[in-house]
Amino acid sequence: MNSNVENLPPHVIRLVYKEVSALTADPPEGIKIFPNEEDITDLHATLEGPEGTPFAGGVFKMRLVLGKDFPATPPKGYFLTKIFHPNVGHNGEICVNVLKKDWKAELGIRHILLTIKCLLIHPNPESALNEEAGRLLLEDYSEYASRARLMTEIHAMGSSTGLSHLRVGTGVPGDGESEDVGLGGATNEGGPQPKKHAGENSKRLNNGKKKTEKKRALRRL
Repeated sequence: MNSNVENLPPHVIRLVYKEVSALTADPPEGIKIFPNEEDITDLHATLEGPEGTPFAGGVFKMRLVLGKDFPATPPKGYFLTKIFHPNVGHNGEICVNVLKKDWKAELGIRHILLTIKCLLIHPNPESALNEEAGRLLLEDYSEYASRARLMTEIHAMGSSTGLSHLRVGTGVPGDGESEDVGLGGATNEGGPQPKKHAGENSKRLNNGKKKTEKKRALRRL
């Protein structure tokens, strides 16, 4: 998606930088911000799944895209991590009133992020983008929760999610095309690798087998 920085007035850019800097220094609970220094209109974040929901324990990557008419028009929001939720489309698009009819220019990015977090706690089946998730939420909550939890375990847990992989140079959660950096700061290639204990290898194989079985089960759903 093309940058909209050049289309925004200087005073809007200053306001966005100010709020993003404040969010980075003091983020809402369970949310981390990863500003793109090359394009302030393309904001990435991670959201921890709230406790007491099928998303608990997961870390979900998100993206907010500020258009050329921001703040007169709301940003577009997307989940980059796959999630089974009535208000998240198959392309990751987020449907929430604050990004549509309830948007006001004075509402900030912090308000948007908190609203999306609340959406994980209180889904709105009446404005569902994922009709199957919306139907299950209304008719069979246990099945909905089971599907949502399975998707969370497969896509939002483990070493390939959350903060364990960031795009080098920008501090933005990567999309798989950039070099991956672990939490320790070392790249996945080069340098001596520690020896693995035989028990660790066996455990890894078992975990990999379980994950493959979960993916197969999800395909059958």
